[in-house]
Amino acid sequence: MSETDTVNANVERHEFGAEVGRLLDLVVHALYSDREIFLRELVANAADATDRRRFEALTNEALALPADAKIRIAPDKDAKTLTISDSGIGMSKEDLAKNLGTIARSGTRAFSQALGDAKPAEGSEDNRPSLIGQFGVGFYSAFMVADRVTVTSRQAGTDEAWRWASDGQGSYTIEKAERDQAGTDIVLALKDDAGEYLESYRLDHVVKKWADNIAVPIVIVGEEGKEEAANQGTALWRKSKSEITDEQYKEFYRTVSHNFDEPWATLHWRAEGALEFSGLLFVPGMKPFMPVEDDRRSKVRLHVRRMFITDEAELLPNWLRFVAGVVDTDDLPLNVSREMLQSTPALQKIRRAVTTRVINELSNRSKNAEKQDEYLKFFENFGPVLKEGIYEDFERRSEIAPLLRFRSTTQEGWTTLADYVSRMKPEQEAIYYLVADDAEAAKKSPQLEGFAARGVEVLLLSDHVDAFWPEQLGKFEEKNLRSVTQASADLAKLKPEGEDADTPEADKLVAALKLALEKDVSEVRTTDRLVDSAVVLASSGMGPDLQMQRLMRRAGRGFGGGMPVLEINPRHPLIQALSARAEAGEDITESAGTLLDLARIQDGDTPRDPIGFARAVAAALAGTEKAAG
Repeated sequence: MSETDTVNANVERHEFGAEVGRLLDLVVHALYSDREIFLRELVANAADATDRRRFEALTNEALALPADAKIRIAPDKDAKTLTISDSGIGMSKEDLAKNLGTIARSGTRAFSQALGDAKPAEGSEDNRPSLIGQFGVGFYSAFMVADRVTVTSRQAGTDEAWRWASDGQGSYTIEKAERDQAGTDIVLALKDDAGEYLESYRLDHVVKKWADNIAVPIVIVGEEGKEEAANQGTALWRKSKSEITDEQYKEFYRTVSHNFDEPWATLHWRAEGALEFSGLLFVPGMKPFMPVEDDRRSKVRLHVRRMFITDEAELLPNWLRFVAGVVDTDDLPLNVSREMLQSTPALQKIRRAVTTRVINELSNRSKNAEKQDEYLKFFENFGPVLKEGIYEDFERRSEIAPLLRFRSTTQEGWTTLADYVSRMKPEQEAIYYLVADDAEAAKKSPQLEGFAARGVEVLLLSDHVDAFWPEQLGKFEEKNLRSVTQASADLAKLKPEGEDADTPEADKLVAALKLALEKDVSEVRTTDRLVDSAVVLASSGMGPDLQMQRLMRRAGRGFGGGMPVLEINPRHPLIQALSARAEAGEDITESAGTLLDLARIQDGDTPRDPIGFARAVAAALAGTEKAAG
């Protein structure tokens, strides 16, 4: 119970009905992440009061709203006050004490509960107001910017007005007041460091950011008392599709995405059932000016009852961060922090539903044979980001894989994993791929020679994430994904097309190379997977493929695998010449190092000793010139 002291005949002083010091400190310093949130909360309360009066006027004409009902925000630089006024339902003396005098008690919540218990005859479901506040702490966010808060309110249908005032230090006063019409005025005596909220442009920015789609008109009073509209007042996503033009969709897309193109896809739907929400999402038609790799968080905006809450609710996973738009629900409380939102079960369900909706849209478009050119434009823009989902999202991997497109050694343009599998040779064991820094370099890689000789297709990967995701996917349609650098044993089982000649012996050369390179390679062996090249590197089979090893090495990280294998082509003139030298007992240590560096360069790596390699090549060229002379 609140304790009451009579200060004089007209003013009553009350103690707050809770541990106000601790709770106000929580509201001011912990519950809200942004100081400007106070304006959102007070505007939300005003909107609720207006909605409540509109609803109750359905059964009581005496409570009808004025024709010009609005929320009015009036800064006064001379007095250093900010006033938020509405023409809503207003509060009686008892309401002020009950709703503002007890922390975490909400009149809105009580009314919402009563409304939910009402029988159909008492109010049509279609006309029920959308009430925003739920926990009753939003009002106290005013103390983040104000030393003192004064609330003057007159309940609709009565002639009495009352004034509530407090400095937030443990008590409040209530006294009789005057107000011409029903509604509420909240006057904030701003702190010295809150002067920015006396500037009209700053108030306009906050309203547009946090409350642009509240249905009640919001105006800001500028110089000479001129009122300027601050919100659009229309939640586009809550309208039916038939009410919205293409131009309105495009305009809203540009607003939420900060892009200037047209959306590649527009997703607008209403989810109903145990969990209800509206979604209006857009897939951009072009890459944004700022690379999507720069900020890996999804920025889809979360609204509650049309009120913007945050764009950091992670409504979509990081690998769909290129999607822009709004999700609005009535099933979440407004007055909670971002941290509290993360653990809300309802939000988890919304995330799952929204992600499924986007994936289904992409899947349908990827399967539309008549519009593959359009889908390829999307994939060229955002394919690398989609691939991150294979690496990060275990649950969705099987849904993401069919959305991917690839370059290939045997196909013009793009292909899919499913199409690759349909073209596999009967005896082929896996889906083979090569990762390189760019597609053109990949096409020329010696790693492909053996596959080309056997007519085996290889996918060419060159995106920044391609070194990571194939191992995470593992299989597609029961076929393993395997890097060509780890496929020497596979090729040995396939005979090259038109290859009948015996492989020359090179045992002494292999032994000499092993001895010379024992600190740099795990093994040296001959191979029949090379046609035009003398050497190639292969993975030892004990760890990631060679491209991943290079990336980890550049990042200064160990990878736990063995050193690479050096494979030599015994049919190549260079190898045959070195083999003859080894048979003659010559020292080939220096040539062995040059041979390994050649293999490294072919794979996009650098020589172990660039200066030494340059000297060796120069010496070899000089010897060639001398011999020719």
